[in-house]
Amino acid sequence: MPHTGLHNYFELTFELEAEYHDLCIALLAGEGVESFLEEDHQLLAYLPEDEWTAEKEEAICTVLLERLGSVPEYEVSLIADRNWNAEWEATLEPIEISDRLLIVQKNKGTQAKPGQIVIEINPKMSFGTGYHATTRLMLRQMEQLDLRDKKIMDIGTGTGVLAIAARKLGNNLPILAFDNNAWAAENAEENIAENHAEDIIIKLLDAEEDLITNLKEGYDFILANINKNVIDRILPAIRKYAPAAPVLLSGVLVYDEPWLKKLQKELGYEMVQTIYEDEWLSAFIRPLPSR
Repeated sequence: MPHTGLHNYFELTFELEAEYHDLCIALLAGEGVESFLEEDHQLLAYLPEDEWTAEKEEAICTVLLERLGSVPEYEVSLIADRNWNAEWEATLEPIEISDRLLIVQKNKGTQAKPGQIVIEINPKMSFGTGYHATTRLMLRQMEQLDLRDKKIMDIGTGTGVLAIAARKLGNNLPILAFDNNAWAAENAEENIAENHAEDIIIKLLDAEEDLITNLKEGYDFILANINKNVIDRILPAIRKYAPAAPVLLSGVLVYDEPWLKKLQKELGYEMVQTIYEDEWLSAFIRPLPSR
């Protein structure tokens, strides 16, 4: 579903068989589209009115042509404002990340397994609920890492779920979580309070423009569930200004794994672990020792 509140959206209706939905969703998500509905022979994608431009349409058509060999037939229509968030919340179900982690919506009455960590997420936007493969991949990687005594930066925090998970998984130092979307930053603050996750600072920042200033404050671990284009631009800065910090990232398509391997090698990282779900991957990389 589209993001929160009463807004006009453009609806893109692609004539597409269900077997191609996952790939098409992954490709569109790489172009910044985060809201979808699936039907048997159609895929519906939603963008805020002010984001649908000729340049955006050209970029979407180009990536679909490159990956699919042709651009599926599609129609574009303007959808008048609706309370998208109310409709989205009504469809949310618990997401079991693993036997250790469970994401639920408040007041849903979900029963956790004994010893299972419960994270309550009440989204004002669809991304970061646990419904997206990249969020699940990041959380599964985080479960396997020792996050104690790490000063963490969470780039593109969305609902704040990764920062909250870090705290509940044993992190005990300050966390800076930021997003360039005001709704996301506000929602992250609400979710952090709901989960009693202390010492997490939420800021409304741009992942590129404000990154270096904040990296200079000293961080030991970087979370970046964003997209390929932003990763391509910010990873060199992370390597320079947080030279000893491992990076856990996602938002990268499996088809772009060769690009990621080349980039991390050029910057002096080693690939520790990569895991996959659907069309997505999550990579845990760490700096190689200086020679």
